[in-house]
Amino acid sequence: QVQLVESGGRLVQAGDSLRLSCATPRGTFSTYAMGWFRQAPGKEREFVARINWSGDSTRYADSVKGRFTISRDNAKNTVYLQMNSLKPEDTAVYYCAAKYFDSGTSDWRQFNAWGQGTQVTVSS
Repeated sequence: QVQLVESGGRLVQAGDSLRLSCATPRGTFSTYAMGWFRQAPGKEREFVARINWSGDSTRYADSVKGRFTISRDNAKNTVYLQMNSLKPEDTAVYYCAAKYFDSGTSDWRQFNAWGQGTQVTVSS
């Protein structure tokens, strides 16, 4: 199973920007679809963004569309989530996940491997 390690989460103020990274030390990263998900206290895990293996197809949750950008660098085995105009409601633990055989899904239950999560806190 691929190992994923997220980084970049921290406390920021509303309106700030933040970039999360998710790297894997090994595995056939370039063949996986990748996704970012988040979970706030007392809430279900929710989809944030996903990107296909080549990076030419992306999808976003309505709540982040226009503010967040997902990208990947297959040479570095890394996927990124650039978050701009952050809001307090973006506060959550953010997880990256890999989908081994991409079906285009954004359902977190269909993703195969997960990182440990990184905390993003946005103060008002």
